[in-house]
Amino acid sequence: MERGLFWLPLLALFIWLAWAGWNEYQKLEAYRIWAQKFDRAKYDIYAVLGQKGCDLTWGKPTRQEPVNLQTFSLKDVGDIRLIVDDRAYNLAQPPEKGRTISLEFLFSNSLNSVRIPFTQLALAVQWGNALQQDLSG
Repeated sequence: MERGLFWLPLLALFIWLAWAGWNEYQKLEAYRIWAQKFDRAKYDIYAVLGQKGCDLTWGKPTRQEPVNLQTFSLKDVGDIRLIVDDRAYNLAQPPEKGRTISLEFLFSNSLNSVRIPFTQLALAVQWGNALQQDLSG
């Protein structure tokens, strides 16, 4: 009986891990289908991002499809900044690490901005540089 009580929490942990893995797999499959219509796309646990020409669409990944989708044009963007731990950095000189990472798009015709979260600093810098080239070119 004592052995059964010992293994019961491990069984519950295994079931939870299997469910979490299946949940993440469903999100990735929904993203894969969603991303097919874009020229460039990224997925992480915080946000999905897709670029089609000058239009950027981003939202939150779910098992069905991304939700809270927002779209804006790079033509309306005045500047792109890298935000790490609530501090703005130049894309050419990013910090080595940080906890909260996002790209901030400052619009040229208003005071509004959009922040798209990233989990990896290197990926945020890569996207920022590519979008900066699209912005200037």
